[in-house]
Amino acid sequence: MGRFPRPLYAGAMYHVTAKGNRDCAIFENVDDREMHLWLIDSLVRADGLICHAYCQMTNHYHLLLQTPEANLDRAMHRFNSAYAHWFNRKHGHSGHLFKQRYSARPVLTDAHLLETARYVVLNPVRARICRHPKDWPWSSYQATAGLADAPAFLDIDWLVQVFRDDVVEGRRRFVQFVDDGLTTSARHRESARL
Repeated sequence: MGRFPRPLYAGAMYHVTAKGNRDCAIFENVDDREMHLWLIDSLVRADGLICHAYCQMTNHYHLLLQTPEANLDRAMHRFNSAYAHWFNRKHGHSGHLFKQRYSARPVLTDAHLLETARYVVLNPVRARICRHPKDWPWSSYQATAGLADAPAFLDIDWLVQVFRDDVVEGRRRFVQFVDDGLTTSARHRESARL
């Protein structure tokens, strides 16, 4: 039985993820991560997608993408295929890099949009790779918070302006919003231990 086609919409926002086959690493070194970022840049330029947030983990990645055109499937197929071919060639692997086709969850409300942006950058903290998202160089957090230059493909203006038109105040509120998520995560972990 074939897979059902995803409903695609012009102007939609999606939380996109893809995970390594057998939960294997899809990033083995810095070169892999930098190639993946370069391909995100190509994805944005070639397909007109807008990237609002991203996070590279070890065995998966997250993207918060907006699609001015209804072209997410074509763009993501090309993106994941290009990375998988490059990765396999570089590391001498063969076969599927990704477990299955990418996941794309539509983000339908403003509240869901903000929570998704926070979830994406908190991923390494929740995985206990680092204590704070500012410590993880492979996400959009540092750029959105104003701690690092944004890569060309990352549109930080929208997310900062959601919090306030003034950039400095918008970044401060974004940082506070993410920090509030850290507190919530810590409370959930503590209650799970009890």
